[in-house]
Amino acid sequence: MDELMLDGEQRAAAGRLSVVAGRIGRRWRRPRGIYLHGRPGRGKTMLMDRFFAEVGSERKRRYHFHGFFARLHAAVAEFGSIDRAVDSVLGTAELVCFDEFHVHDIGDAMLLARLLDRLFARRVVLVVTSNYPPEGLLPNPLMHQRFQPTIELLRAHLDVVAVDGPQDYRALGGRWADFASGRYLEEVARFEGGTEIAIAHRSLHVRSEIDGIVVDFDELCGNPLSAKDFLELAERYRAWTICGVPALRTVPMDWATRFVNLVDILYDADQALTIYATTSLPGLVRDVPHIPDLARTASRLSELPTGRPALA
Repeated sequence: MDELMLDGEQRAAAGRLSVVAGRIGRRWRRPRGIYLHGRPGRGKTMLMDRFFAEVGSERKRRYHFHGFFARLHAAVAEFGSIDRAVDSVLGTAELVCFDEFHVHDIGDAMLLARLLDRLFARRVVLVVTSNYPPEGLLPNPLMHQRFQPTIELLRAHLDVVAVDGPQDYRALGGRWADFASGRYLEEVARFEGGTEIAIAHRSLHVRSEIDGIVVDFDELCGNPLSAKDFLELAERYRAWTICGVPALRTVPMDWATRFVNLVDILYDADQALTIYATTSLPGLVRDVPHIPDLARTASRLSELPTGRPALA
C-alpha cells in the first residue's frame, strides 16, 4: 500500500514504527517496542510487514501467534524448562514481531508471562499487532486479575498505538493472495468418494486429498483437534475445501472456536480456502454467543469471492 493510500491512523502508526526500525541494532538507547491494536481489517498486518522489511538487522524474527505457541510448547516438552525453551525458539533475536497477539486461555497466559519476562530481560525489542488493547487480553473476569501484572509489563516496555478507524479494508476486496483465490459458496458440495488420513493419533475422514484437502465441517471441527493439529495439516495441504459449514450459532462453542482457529491458520499461511456453506457469510456469524476472535474470522472470510468464477 502506497503511503498516500494510508489513512490518518495508519500514517501515524507507520511513522512510529519507522522510528523504531531505524534504531534496531544500535548498541545504546535501544527503542521501546510497539503494541499496535485495532479492530479487524485495519491494516495492522500490512503495517507490520512494512516495518519488518524496513529493519536492516538479520537478528529479527516474525511469528504468527498460533505457530509460535506450537513451537514453544514443543520446546518446553523437549527441554523441560520454559526459560530454555524460550531461548531455543528466540535464538539471538534482537527484534521479535508477533502478529495477531491474543490471550484467551489461562494456561497460555501463564506461559506468555514467563516468555515476556525472559524476552524483556534479554532487552529484545517487541512489536505486536492485536485486535485487543492490552487491557482487553484474557477478558474472562474470573481470570483477568491474574494477568494484570503481565498487562502492566507490556505497558512498561511497549508504546500502545491504536489503529482503530471505522473502515475494514478487507471488505473492499482487491488483495492479491492465495487465500483469496478460494470461494465462499452458499450451496451443497458435490464430491464423491472418501478416504482416511491420520492426525493427532486419530483417523479423520476426508472426501479427497488430491490437489488439496476436501473435508466436512463436522469432521474437522467436531473432532477435538488443536491449533497444533491444524498447523500440521496446513503443512500437508496447500489448498482447502470445507463442506457443509453451518451457521455457527447452531453448533457447540468448541466447534466454532476450532473453525476460528483454522481460518486464522490458513489465512496466516496464505492457503487457498473454499467454503461450501448452508448460509451467507453474514448469516454464518450472526447471533453467535461470544466466541473470541469471531469478528476477525468474518473479516478474513470477507476476502473470499462469492459465487463461481466466470468461465474462460
